[in-house]
Amino acid sequence: MTLANIFLAKFYTILLFVEPEKSPSDTLLSVEPGLIIWTIIIFILLLYLLKKTAWKPLLKSLSNREQLIRDSVEKAETLRQEAERMLEENKKVLAKADEESRRIINEGKEFAEKLRNELISKTNEDTNRMVQQAKADIEREKLGALNELKGEIASLAIQAASKIIDENLDDNKQKKIISKFAEQIPKN
Repeated sequence: MTLANIFLAKFYTILLFVEPEKSPSDTLLSVEPGLIIWTIIIFILLLYLLKKTAWKPLLKSLSNREQLIRDSVEKAETLRQEAERMLEENKKVLAKADEESRRIINEGKEFAEKLRNELISKTNEDTNRMVQQAKADIEREKLGALNELKGEIASLAIQAASKIIDENLDDNKQKKIISKFAEQIPKN
């Protein structure tokens, strides 16, 4: 009610300085003390009624609105912090995934290099083994051919000897037969 007292004091001081006019005028600017008092009383009653009926709901509504805004700001701040935390976690996960992918790529390269070296080594071993086997086969065939050739030579020598013995020839004829026999033998 202090507000109403302040209004009354202000209007009372205004009433003190206003002198009643000797002749009433019908203008809008004319001051009539009775009208002023009734206006003040109605204004105070209106304030009192507004305070009892509308002021509490208005204050409550403003308080609710203020609390809603405060809660929204707090929620937005919480969500912002959560988003920042999730962003940091995502950055860490991406960095870890990048590191993991690099490690896997490096392991793949190392495995491929190892496999390549093993294949080259195995191919070289197989090639060397095949070359050695081919050399052994060639040597075996060569020995077989030489043995066969020796057998042929021996058989031809026996045949030549039997011809020489059969024909009792002189030395010139024998030399001719031997040289003819030697020409028949292959040079290889």
